[in-house]
Amino acid sequence: MPSQEQVKRWMDGYRKAWESNDPDDIDALFSEQALYYTEPHSGPWRGRQEIVRRWTEIKDEPGDTEFSWEPLAIDGEIAIVQGQTIYRDPPQRYSNLWVIRLDPTGHCTQFTEWWMKHVDETTD
Repeated sequence: MPSQEQVKRWMDGYRKAWESNDPDDIDALFSEQALYYTEPHSGPWRGRQEIVRRWTEIKDEPGDTEFSWEPLAIDGEIAIVQGQTIYRDPPQRYSNLWVIRLDPTGHCTQFTEWWMKHVDETTD
């Protein structure tokens, strides 16, 4: 079962990878056969190599976002995280809900994200 500290380390690594877009930073997050669902009902990116490739194809540029998060639940191998992403240009805000499955080594084996765009809301 992941601890809060393991979840925090993984989230810190995710944020580092999000800002750097460095393939090694992305690679370090996931198990070899990980599944990454960018939406709950879409097909996943399959395996670490595809995750790195697809991530870097649609990357956000460093400094484009602010991100905050808090754990909602940690049970068994699953952590559920609620987050908020603010994009600077153009200004936009998203609510995020992530389901993260971590193996005993702290690598993600399955990641699913729900993201909800805030409509008609300023980011100030």
